[in-house]
Amino acid sequence: MNKREGEGCPRKNADTGQDRDASTNPSSPVIAAFKVFQQELDTKHDKYERLVKISRDVTIESKRTIFLLHRVTSVPDPEDVLNEADVKLDGVRQKIGQIAEELRGEDIHQFHRAFTPGIQEYVEAISFLHYIRHRSLISLEEINARLVFMRAEKGAAEALPLGAQVLTFHVTPSDYLLGVADLTGELMRMCISSVGNGDIDTPFQLSQFLRQIHDGFSYIGNTGPYEVSKKLHTLRQSLGKVEDACYTLRVRGSEIPKHMLADVFSSRTTLIDPEEGVV
Repeated sequence: MNKREGEGCPRKNADTGQDRDASTNPSSPVIAAFKVFQQELDTKHDKYERLVKISRDVTIESKRTIFLLHRVTSVPDPEDVLNEADVKLDGVRQKIGQIAEELRGEDIHQFHRAFTPGIQEYVEAISFLHYIRHRSLISLEEINARLVFMRAEKGAAEALPLGAQVLTFHVTPSDYLLGVADLTGELMRMCISSVGNGDIDTPFQLSQFLRQIHDGFSYIGNTGPYEVSKKLHTLRQSLGKVEDACYTLRVRGSEIPKHMLADVFSSRTTLIDPEEGVV
């Protein structure tokens, strides 16, 4: 006589066909291993979300600094604006210090996409400030030299106490290049604003500076990150608009009143990359 179906066999899960006892046994090595994986993934996801939030704060404050710096073309004392921008960027720097703390002992490449938008915006802001002050491009080494953070114990004196740590954050070359590419759009806007305020020399300085940046990106070509080649088109647009402004100033500057030059140039800057915003 045949045994009834299923008699003497371990019970199976009706949906999955797996051993029900093994799937519900908390002491199973498989369950224990997956609990460890779950905890690791939850920890990683939580850290990723924290980095996204910090990066968003860095982006917002960096944009505010850029908007502030555009006022240098219209105020009687630009140094006050530059000093205020220094204070704002110092606050951004402290936010980047929080990113450095989150990344302590971690692989930066696992979390790079979480904070790269904020870092690019910071590079754009600090390079814009550096250009206004020194009329030159800040280097990657100079930026990284400012991103050194000391985490000392409470009540510590000026000397570095035992147990204190020095954290460093290194901006990647790709983030630096992307930030510099975005800087060209702000320099183009600065050119238009300068003309509107009667400053005829700044557009020619910006034109020469943008040509140097464009030449540098041309050497990179398709060998750099994919995002760099995408922003090269926007860079060429900004350079073309500044050169057009310089051409108009040189050829027709005497024909057009100074208070109307900005309107003439602004009408030619309507086509702008959506990532760069609206003039």
